Amino acid sequence: MAHEKIKDCVPDIDGAVAYLKKLGYRQFYLAGASTGANKICVYNFYKPRNDFKKYILICGADDTGIYYDQLGKTKFWRLLAEAKKRLKTKHRAETMPELLPEHLFSPVGFYDIANPDGDYNTFPFLESLRQIKLTTKKPFRYFKSIKKPTLAVYGDRDEHCWNSVPQLVEILKSHQPRFAYRIIKNADHGFKNHEAELANVMTNWLETEK
Repeated sequence: MAHEKIKDCVPDIDGAVAYLKKLGYRQFYLAGASTGANKICVYNFYKPRNDFKKYILICGADDTGIYYDQLGKTKFWRLLAEAKKRLKTKHRAETMPELLPEHLFSPVGFYDIANPDGDYNTFPFLESLRQIKLTTKKPFRYFKSIKKPTLAVYGDRDEHCWNSVPQLVEILKSHQPRFAYRIIKNADHGFKNHEAELANVMTNWLETEK
């Protein structure tokens, strides 16, 4: 994660599919939780013609907004600028402990996850909730590009949703009203003690959604 760029998920996913095809599998669904949900949106954006029949987005989060909220406006933009500057130096692959002591990030990793105009910013919820402008690009452009049947699932106690899970789901519905949406009561971001319920929601949707 310290060095990852989210767009690298495209060859990663394709590699997994190629391997499974060699094993004889022919029908594919793509599910991802947290960052995995972001990766599905990015993968679909760059490779809309793919082998997957359906997507499941589990607790997709606004990491850019989370860092903006945690760091504060001034520190957020300062660290982003510093990371961008280091991208052009020999220190681009080193971690940034003096800037982010609680997080293990290289300039490459932090700039990718925090840049409001970058690929990672697939769910800019904070901008919608607080009416602030971080990105200069069209918000939710990756999410809106999805044409396949899709299910989005959240826990109503997701600690990364600013206590606004129903609002966030309504934001998603405004961009993709035909998708399926489920909110699991008393579940947190990791669905602790609600794993079976999450599994049932996913399998039931896969079996019934045409």
